[in-house]
Amino acid sequence: MGCSYIYLAVALLSIAGPVFSWREYRIRRSIDLSVTNPLIPDAKLPADLVPKNYSLRLELNDEQLSFHGDVNITMTCTKRTNQINLHAHGDLQVDEVSLEVVQHAENGETTVVKIRRVDRVPKKPLLVVYLQDDLSAGNLYETRIHFKGMIWENTEGLFQGKYKQMNGDNLQDHSYFATYFRPHHARRVFPCFDEPAYKVPFKVTIIRPKQYHTLFNTEVESTESFNEHKQADHFRVTPPISTFTLGFVISELVELPSADAKNNAAVEQPIVRIWTRKDVQENLNGARAKIALIMEHLTNFWNVSYPLGKLDIVALPNFSSVKPADNWGLILFKENELQQGYYGITQELVYQWLGSWITPNWWSDAHVNKAIAGFLSASTAIEIDNGVEFDGKWPMTILYSIYYEFSKRYPHSRITAMKQETTCSKTELVLRMLNYTLGEDTFRKGMQNVIKHREYKTFVTGDVWESLTKQAHLDNKLCESATINEIAESWITKDRIPVVKVTRAYDKRTATVTQRLYLRERPHDVPEQEKMLWWIPLVVARQDNLNFSNSSATKWMKKVKEVTLEDLPNSNHFIIVNPEEIGPFPVNYDEHNWNLLANYLLTQEGRSKIPIYTRAKLLHDAWNLAYAGDLSFATAFNMTLFMKYERNHLVWNPVFTLIDHIGRHIDMSAAHKKFEIYVRTLLTPLYEELLINQREDEEKWKSNLRSLAKSFLCKAGYKPCIEEAQRVFRNWMESSEPDMGNPVANQYICPVFKWGTQEEWEFGLQRVINFPESRMKSERTYLLKTLAGCPIQASKINRLLNITVLENNGNFTDNDISLIFKMLSGGSNGYMALFKFLQQNWNAIKLRFKDQESLWDNLINSATGLFTTQEGYDMVSQLYVQRQGEFGTAEHIIEKSLKNIKEETKWSDENLPVIEKWLDNFLKEHKLSNEKFMG
Repeated sequence: MGCSYIYLAVALLSIAGPVFSWREYRIRRSIDLSVTNPLIPDAKLPADLVPKNYSLRLELNDEQLSFHGDVNITMTCTKRTNQINLHAHGDLQVDEVSLEVVQHAENGETTVVKIRRVDRVPKKPLLVVYLQDDLSAGNLYETRIHFKGMIWENTEGLFQGKYKQMNGDNLQDHSYFATYFRPHHARRVFPCFDEPAYKVPFKVTIIRPKQYHTLFNTEVESTESFNEHKQADHFRVTPPISTFTLGFVISELVELPSADAKNNAAVEQPIVRIWTRKDVQENLNGARAKIALIMEHLTNFWNVSYPLGKLDIVALPNFSSVKPADNWGLILFKENELQQGYYGITQELVYQWLGSWITPNWWSDAHVNKAIAGFLSASTAIEIDNGVEFDGKWPMTILYSIYYEFSKRYPHSRITAMKQETTCSKTELVLRMLNYTLGEDTFRKGMQNVIKHREYKTFVTGDVWESLTKQAHLDNKLCESATINEIAESWITKDRIPVVKVTRAYDKRTATVTQRLYLRERPHDVPEQEKMLWWIPLVVARQDNLNFSNSSATKWMKKVKEVTLEDLPNSNHFIIVNPEEIGPFPVNYDEHNWNLLANYLLTQEGRSKIPIYTRAKLLHDAWNLAYAGDLSFATAFNMTLFMKYERNHLVWNPVFTLIDHIGRHIDMSAAHKKFEIYVRTLLTPLYEELLINQREDEEKWKSNLRSLAKSFLCKAGYKPCIEEAQRVFRNWMESSEPDMGNPVANQYICPVFKWGTQEEWEFGLQRVINFPESRMKSERTYLLKTLAGCPIQASKINRLLNITVLENNGNFTDNDISLIFKMLSGGSNGYMALFKFLQQNWNAIKLRFKDQESLWDNLINSATGLFTTQEGYDMVSQLYVQRQGEFGTAEHIIEKSLKNIKEETKWSDENLPVIEKWLDNFLKEHKLSNEKFMG
């Protein structure tokens, strides 16, 4: 590095004035959403003292990767107390002997406050200073603490990063030091009030080696020579900021030059600089224009300029953090993140306004901050590039995942981290719904008022809803008795979504609209589901006056089970409720309305007048409602007939998931092969058209759609696909050294193992057995997955099970066997073969797994848990009776399997005859042959 020490000093400075009313801080709270991040420890400080400003001196030792320093915290006492509580991480060493507390008098004099003892709270990041006498409310006190700690490589607190850079012909090593304090890592570096609600100013001086420079939250005010090796940079006083937005970087990175930098320097506000290593500057040439465009859009949205005079954006080499470090006025990105699209960069820039300038009061409010940033980032990116970055998929990707997750009996599988992510996503969709129903102008003005009234302060979730409510009332977009708080609360506090049923009375030109909990997964036995109600906007599009630009709600369901829509069109015209997925809920109709929609979509006029998202929604809703048991499959299949003419990838996206779900469920039935013919009929025109028109410069979505269509056609036995896969696979089989590498693309392997010969499958098995240590293990894993999961012939599966389970072949580990069981559970051919293998070899398998409970449990679960028909129930039930008392640790597993199969059998009994009848009529009507079918 050239110098052994890097000194960071912060001048001791008294900064006037608390930045918020203490009473305001004490009484403000948000809706209790129960989504506080469990990774943030429950160590909220008592409210007896609040910080007024910090003074910090920090000295780094780059050779020993350590630091030490002093922090002085000026505090206001709000309530009589005899102790001072601060956050201090367990890894941070505090010099308890030198610690002192002084009282500041109004005349400027200080008085020493006697300390009784200093404690570190076990297993909590807390430092407690006990005093001999009480501190008095209204007085100013200052705590002075010396501390030391270690610099880590992981991005928490203060960390070191390393990179290499060319210097002439030599590749040289370089280091930098940077901070990552979000969400609660400032306490790793110095004792502090490490909570977002405490926003106070900082005055910072950083003493650095002369060959380095330092970037901080604010601009350098002055620089002076410290000694022959170091210089001192004095930075401007920060605005009031939370500890997690404080940050700095000490490095040798250089500023990305701009051709017109001199012309812009005098007028640009804020000054935006991009810092990077020299070697990657050319790759980032477009970043400056991209950031300027985003800043312009955000300034227009908030109707207020960026609050700081400068913004430094750093492309940090080898930055391992999952998310950028969004310090106020200083954002640290990975190098490649600045080379990507608009969305990720926009999200970090949004946080400069909402997150840094105004800040969530506590982490239970952070999900709303993240949701607003996500929504605004997506809409900004779409506005800039017309949705190219998302391939037009926003918000459908998150919407469909929420539909699936929240329709389970146990959402998130009780995984807290997943719950937090889906809560943020759902809140983002609620914001989108409000943007539609209130109107963009009202929504934007409401959000602008959040900023306007909370500058340099904190906000709670209720502030956002209150601001939107006031603007909606002012603009007459919401009745005076309703509030956004009520609307949002009904969505955000439940890990569920509703389904709306619209039943039309055609003679009266009315419709009865009901809401209830949406459950896709069976059985529908969620407790207290009748009590779950939402505020639901009913936006209606009607065939006799099609207008998809009006997103105002015709009526709100105000947490009631039923409402009536009036003055609807006659029986010859359909209606669409919730077009464009305005709200995050599926919609069901009576059979006649569904049929009107299906017939209209078969016309060119229908496909051109009904927008893309709405076509996708109608298809997605119909199939999922049928899968859930709420709609006849005949109606759902009718809704797919227009796909013969559909070429938009967004409408096709849900089709593939639905084909997979239905295909898996019926693949034990006689209807399955008919279903595969239907799938081939559906996909073949699309695939062959995409194949003929293939171009090197085509849009990404076309290649993705072609790949998906081909994959599903291969699974359904499309002959040209199978023959192509076998031709390519033959090259590998004829290779002189087949174990040295796999020349076959992954897309070809499964079709060969499914539809190909025993010889081809056996060749793949030998490649797994003889897999060289020198090759990547992931290649072997993929090969093993396809060997087990793709075949439809029991002979192949039995061969694999004999080798791995009965023969105990040493080339296969317990993890391999567990993976095989998992893959066999993916389709009826697999789990049927596994069940029969278990049944026929019970004693040998029991002996094999007598000391391996985990494998035994996995086997029973995979072999018995996936049947969906009465035949399957009878088979598993018979095994259970025959082997009563012999299941050991898996006893509860097979009992659960029987319960699940019974439920799935009901579904099959109700739906398989309907599905098969529709398929028979479809095949007869289209006079379909089986000549391209391999089975």
